[in-house]
Amino acid sequence: MRSTPVPRRSDTLSLAGARRIALAASGFGRSRPGAVRRSDLARTVERLALHQIDSVNVVARAHYLPAFSRLGAYDRALLDRAAWGPKRARTLFEYWGHEASLLPLAFHPLLRWRMAEADRGEIGWRHLRAFALERRAEAEAVLARIRDEGPLAASDFGAGRPRWWEWSDAKRALEWLFWAGHVTTATRRGTFERVYDLPERVLPHALLGLATPDAPEAQRQLIERSARALGVATAADLRDYFRLKPEPTAAAIAVLAEEGVLQPVAVNGWRQIAWLHRDARRPRRIDVQALLAPFDPLVWERARTERLFGFRYRIEIYTPAEKRVHGYYVLPFLLGDRLVGRVDLKADRARSALVARRIGFEADAPAEAAARLDEELALMAAWLGLERVERG
Repeated sequence: MRSTPVPRRSDTLSLAGARRIALAASGFGRSRPGAVRRSDLARTVERLALHQIDSVNVVARAHYLPAFSRLGAYDRALLDRAAWGPKRARTLFEYWGHEASLLPLAFHPLLRWRMAEADRGEIGWRHLRAFALERRAEAEAVLARIRDEGPLAASDFGAGRPRWWEWSDAKRALEWLFWAGHVTTATRRGTFERVYDLPERVLPHALLGLATPDAPEAQRQLIERSARALGVATAADLRDYFRLKPEPTAAAIAVLAEEGVLQPVAVNGWRQIAWLHRDARRPRRIDVQALLAPFDPLVWERARTERLFGFRYRIEIYTPAEKRVHGYYVLPFLLGDRLVGRVDLKADRARSALVARRIGFEADAPAEAAARLDEELALMAAWLGLERVERG
């Protein structure tokens, strides 16, 4: 394995400079467009490389929120069409990127090594791995039904729509087939239930015909894309973006450093070496305001969030109510180049209200933070088709 370079003393970034680099890389370096076009959304998706999917729908489903944070109000149907529309219109597919994610089609060849590992039973949740081995015949029978009958969801196998903590055997087999690349998501049904089909019936034939890079090359490209999306990051940050393991991450960083794609730097206040992408912009100023989803790439790695912003952030959905510090579904508020507050939000669709159940600001938040947050809440309410903002 190649050794990684040690940063020179001259290769030092201030913490504020690193923050601005990270924000620009994540799509916060420019003002929002007046009217969001399909091309604006495509650029955002390309920049971030993936949108994490989550079933929680307290405000809006997680995959819709990163684009709103960066672009403002946009037509969510554009993202739906890119992900689950007609085959000719698709530019995204579902797979395990960071977690369950929407990814640009170009990432399909880069993740086939992961599909192959799942097919061999080497990765995936323990209760799924049996379908690669001793229970493979059951999975093959499920696959045969899809091949013969067309797109099917777990509820089509007679067990009803399963909740994640009580999956049926059919759902487990389907999820292993998904991990292993034997099926993909054709569409989403009802309350977001995944409907599975054969990749060749969902994804473009040209994509499936692309050559498959070996695992080291694919992982090198994934680390490069992680670095591009993060701007400046530690090895752990880069590894986390696509959930890679330490050894292939270190090998990929070494190659990219040798090629000059990644440059080692020191960031004031960070203990670890950081890696700067050679194309990263270094803005002198960032002037944005945005509410960030808990699964936004800017904040999903909580240790990086704390290093960059001095902002301790945890999601408390699974914390008992009496032990929550900030609330159930809390969105950090970005103002300029700092996280200055947080708000526990709920979209009360029955009452057509966006309810801010709790708002808190950091001790050093600027005087205009409250007014700027009000603007962002009003924009989000309108985007969600809600009539008003309430403080609950």
